[in-house]
Amino acid sequence: MKKIIIADDEHKILMSLEYSFKKNGYDVYIARDGTEVLEFLKTMVPDVILLDIMMPNLDGFSTLNIIKQDEKLRDTKVIFLSAKNNPKDIEKGLEMGADAYVTKPYSIKKLMQLIEEMI
Repeated sequence: MKKIIIADDEHKILMSLEYSFKKNGYDVYIARDGTEVLEFLKTMVPDVILLDIMMPNLDGFSTLNIIKQDEKLRDTKVIFLSAKNNPKDIEKGLEMGADAYVTKPYSIKKLMQLIEEMI
């Protein structure tokens, strides 16, 4: 089963994404900030990580930075899912190594399609 970590501090977003991915056969792990993502990564290697940027404790940019330093996570796809739609933020996210950058509001159908094509 494909594993996905969804990191966002907005409850409604987490719930709708969790439902959609479970319905499509994913094993879903929910994180409310970057520190929770890193906790999951101590014991598992997911296929995909969906990362919000603006989160408490550890933001998405910092979380991606830590992920990219880990040898065993090299093949894990990381997608930013953020309300930050400034071209500079998008460019920064992609330069840091994100595989994609999707801005909110987004289409769950298109997001699912993007992920299916990546993995």
